[in-house]
Amino acid sequence: GEHGGDPGSVEFCHSLGLDYVSCSPFRVPIARLAAAQAAIRGREDK
Repeated sequence: GEHGGDPGSVEFCHSLGLDYVSCSPFRVPIARLAAAQAAIRGREDK
């Protein structure tokens, strides 16, 4: 499946401590944005 490009999946992977997701090339910008947002949210929660 194409879970690596889904923002919810990226957030979930980040919450598990994973630092890598795989997705198709056209979803890379979405995945990068979701990863950045998850990282910022993670800092705010501390």
